[in-house]
Amino acid sequence: MLDIARPIAANFDSPAAEETLRSIERFYYKEARLLDAENYRAWLELIDEDIRYWMPGMETRRRDDKRGSYEYGEMAFFDDNYAMLKVRVARYDDPSAWADNPATRHAHLISNIEAFETGDPQLLAVFSGFTNVRNRNLKDQDVIHGRREDMLRRQVNGSFKVALRRVLIVQDILLSKNLNTFF
Repeated sequence: MLDIARPIAANFDSPAAEETLRSIERFYYKEARLLDAENYRAWLELIDEDIRYWMPGMETRRRDDKRGSYEYGEMAFFDDNYAMLKVRVARYDDPSAWADNPATRHAHLISNIEAFETGDPQLLAVFSGFTNVRNRNLKDQDVIHGRREDMLRRQVNGSFKVALRRVLIVQDILLSKNLNTFF
């Protein structure tokens, strides 16, 4: 299993081939489309069963603080494995999930995609930026900006699965009433 607390290991002098990068872009656009449609069961098929999905709380710290804006083991909005992601997805089918009825409208915008070789032919380090816009009811709207640091695992058929995702938001404080979304 990959260690979510360690920086992504990549050779930043070895960008992925253009054809590989284009395949990764298509993968991310498909993922965004599935999330926008709240097709979470299909989205789970893009996730490796060894996933670590972590979204730490961000803190404003002085530049000389070696911990940076976040540190593993401190506050996190999500620190999920595959079993927890399955539980979160199953919750959408529960009629008592009032925070999701009526449905939330989503727009996941993905940009700034960079992919690098890692030294392991199965793994690629991928960095991307995102904007997640959510709207519900008449006036509940949230806009969350951030970046993702992913490790994608190449599959035998040439597709990819997300093996590690670190979601780093730019906000210190989320003003959202809930986080019924994935990034």
